[in-house]
Amino acid sequence: MAIVSGVNIPDNKRVETAVTRIFGIGPTQAVDVVSKSGIEGNPRVRDLSEEELNRLRETIDREKVVEGDLRREINQNIRRLIDIGCYRGLRHRRGLPVRGQRTKTNARAKRGKKIAVSRRNVTTR
Repeated sequence: MAIVSGVNIPDNKRVETAVTRIFGIGPTQAVDVVSKSGIEGNPRVRDLSEEELNRLRETIDREKVVEGDLRREINQNIRRLIDIGCYRGLRHRRGLPVRGQRTKTNARAKRGKKIAVSRRNVTTR
């Protein structure tokens, strides 16, 4: 397996598909990175020469924010929202949907499993 940006990319896949295993590079950016590094025809990773792999690594390191740096940047942005106390920060702090989704129904993934509420004012006769 070839290592690019600290990630093992699979040898048996095409370069454009394999590069998407790196956090921060999706399909569109993968095509962009591969073309900028001068790799023609979208070969499989195992067919790349060492020089082509090095060009690919340099292109990603030079032009894209990926993996640990990107995760750190995202966490700092969320931390900043929480610290300034804005609405989005409060939603992050409470673990609720941030982008205006409804929570009366749905939002189960964010809010957790349903908790049954026992009946109130039950009278015995």
